[in-house]
Amino acid sequence: MKHVGALICPRRSRRFSSGVPEATLSAKKRPQFHDYFVTHLPSSSLHPDSQGLANPFHKLPRAESVPHTGETPHPPTSYGALVDRETTVVRIPLRSAKHHFGAATARGTRPSNEDTFQAGVIDIPAFAKRPPASLKINRNLPAHESRAANTASGDPQTFYFGIFDGHGGDECSTYLKDNLHEYIQHTAADFELQSSIQPGPVRGKAGDGVGPLPVLQQANRRKIGDLEKSLVQSWRRMVGGYFRRFEPRHFAYYGNNGEDSASPDQVSIEEVMEYAFLRADLEFVKAQASKRDDDLTQAEKPLNEDEILHSPSFTRTPKIGGHSRFKGGSTGSVALISTPTPTPFWHPAGPSSLLVSHVGDTRILLCSTATGEAIPVTSNHHPSSPIEAGRLRRYAATFVTDSFGEERMSGLANTRAFGDVQSKRMGVSAEPELRRVEMGPAEFSFLVLLSDGISGTLLDQEVVDIVKEARTPEQGARDVVGFATEVSKEGDNATCLVVRLGGWERRQEGGVGSLGTKESREWRRQDATDPRRSRR
Repeated sequence: MKHVGALICPRRSRRFSSGVPEATLSAKKRPQFHDYFVTHLPSSSLHPDSQGLANPFHKLPRAESVPHTGETPHPPTSYGALVDRETTVVRIPLRSAKHHFGAATARGTRPSNEDTFQAGVIDIPAFAKRPPASLKINRNLPAHESRAANTASGDPQTFYFGIFDGHGGDECSTYLKDNLHEYIQHTAADFELQSSIQPGPVRGKAGDGVGPLPVLQQANRRKIGDLEKSLVQSWRRMVGGYFRRFEPRHFAYYGNNGEDSASPDQVSIEEVMEYAFLRADLEFVKAQASKRDDDLTQAEKPLNEDEILHSPSFTRTPKIGGHSRFKGGSTGSVALISTPTPTPFWHPAGPSSLLVSHVGDTRILLCSTATGEAIPVTSNHHPSSPIEAGRLRRYAATFVTDSFGEERMSGLANTRAFGDVQSKRMGVSAEPELRRVEMGPAEFSFLVLLSDGISGTLLDQEVVDIVKEARTPEQGARDVVGFATEVSKEGDNATCLVVRLGGWERRQEGGVGSLGTKESREWRRQDATDPRRSRR
């Protein structure tokens, strides 16, 4: 058994240089992102004679698969504090929690791996939909069961999972891994976002917060309007082109939220995410515009002389994306999970809210517990997509067709991406596709995040079936990456994240389990190892 102190006292969360102005944080506590989650465990599980921290909630029958145990009548005053005689509060690093989360990545045959990912607990107010009063307390469960540690604000922890697929290098994908979560945290703080589950007015049927989506939370609407207006004006001045007519879908400043825009001092989490994505991309593009090409000595010229940007501004953090100008970019998908009660999202009896923010052709899948089917919650942002083609053709974007008959825009397969400075004026944007899923108790077995090195090689159902056969999410991620690299003809970078949900223990019971694609997967494996393949 590892020393208990290693789990109770992990390394401190690193403070990143995100380019977010420090002035916005001067009057408030700086949000903290952690790569661990906090839970309560029976003190007996920390005894040297015990079989490890995973034992109390992973060696139980399916009906008793309870990740968090221990009565917590009051929030602990400090991490590691003894709540009572039976329970201890501990921090468990996500990278070590193989029964909750797994990640695997491979370079393939490429010279380097441009994929990155991030996982942790993000410091924002809860955005979960309030459950009906009848579901808030389950009197059939013991009072000490299913109690996760709350944050300092009193809300349950909100989990963050992100996957980023760089192209032209890893500068942009690394920037997103290190900083995108901070932009989300700062946006929530700047918007003065309030909890959706704490007592207070939250929009819903009869004002109880359980009505139709979107859930609107208390915020400073006047300040939000000023921030949104300033952000869009910055895009118009710096880039021009597409952004001269750009009106973000969820910005209430433009009245794009319909009746929502008439709600005073309220905002949806979708609006927070859209602003954070666009702000992060703006800072990255500004940093590239302020740099000079290394190969231009005395005759250096700013980026706008190439008519790539309209009127680039300089930033105080020009080293974003490295010391020299970076013209590549990155796609990315982020999944946030918030719960309305202390019951963790992976508990079979706990409901939760999933929010997906997506740019490009990374992919997120859910596995239905009832049917065993793969349910995609993202779409590929390619020029061939009717939605993307319509969005861009309205602004006279230029398309070309490559030798495979696929449409490309400025040589790119993706119409939405971070970075890609040379294509920004034509409409390549980091405006995210947003989708919210209300997940009922054990409705889904697991969540999978993929880079296109996997989604371009394997079918969605093949990915889900491979994970079903694994004992843990960690093994599932490794198996997906291993199979994808084995049968891939492209040898692209491959990254997979697997997140345990409430129906994990029943993942083989829906439909035909993993047998639906077993035969085709075996055929693909045999074909990949056939020596004649190299001569085809």
